[in-house]
Amino acid sequence: MNSPVYRIARQHRSHRDLATVAVISALSLTGFMASVVGARDSQASELERTSVYGTSQPLGAGTMQTYVDMVNGVPTEIGVALSERALEGLPAGHHDPGGIVFEGHHMMWEYVLDLPANNPTPFRHVALNWNLNGHEPAGIYDKPHFDFHFNLISDAERRTIVAEDPKFEQKASNHPAPTHVPAGYAALPGAVPLMGAHWIDPTSPELNGQQFGQTFIFGTWDGELIFAEPMITKAFLESRPSFTAEIPVPEQVDVPGYYPTRYGIRWDEERKEYRVSLEGLVEK
Repeated sequence: MNSPVYRIARQHRSHRDLATVAVISALSLTGFMASVVGARDSQASELERTSVYGTSQPLGAGTMQTYVDMVNGVPTEIGVALSERALEGLPAGHHDPGGIVFEGHHMMWEYVLDLPANNPTPFRHVALNWNLNGHEPAGIYDKPHFDFHFNLISDAERRTIVAEDPKFEQKASNHPAPTHVPAGYAALPGAVPLMGAHWIDPTSPELNGQQFGQTFIFGTWDGELIFAEPMITKAFLESRPSFTAEIPVPEQVDVPGYYPTRYGIRWDEERKEYRVSLEGLVEK
């Protein structure tokens, strides 16, 4: 039968079948995309995120300890965590044991923090310094603050940096090759015992008329880069900030490993702790 009515009915049925096929195809595609997204989300959820900690030590009325955050064994962040009460009851004078006096007035307490066992970064330990009255230059860094020295050398090696060394000045002025120090940083004259020579960013806010709250310093000794240092006022930490800033990475390094591209200073409300961190680690 091939009447006009039959042909119209057949065409209508054909169009309806095509529409059905299109709907089924669309549903199949939607299901396929959902399975792809689901697989991707499942894969993301399977990333192994771990945190390892160093030994907890007392600080003020609280505690402090180092940590390393990793994803699938690759370090993403290294830092120091201070508990909520760590900024209370800090050493405040000569009667508090452990203080070191520099130049007759600069009172400093040093705490050596081990890093977690088998930490996959080139950093060996952290020397945390509490500076009761700050230090020179006057009008800039003379505020109560902390130095967080993330050291690339061992504590034993660091303790050989002493003024009694007959080659102290020579080692202080023996700067690494330009490719081995972060771009834009300049060395200050001399060196500080137990630390080394300090390198600053001349564009830092506190060196250009602004108040010092936080800054970043690098350190060298006898031709090598030996530390990375966030320097932070007690008042800035007490403000419970959420702060990050970019920092340069040397073109070449003496110790291969993961190096930071930024640093952070944060209050972690969930953990109830302050975190000072080196972040955005890249392999060099």
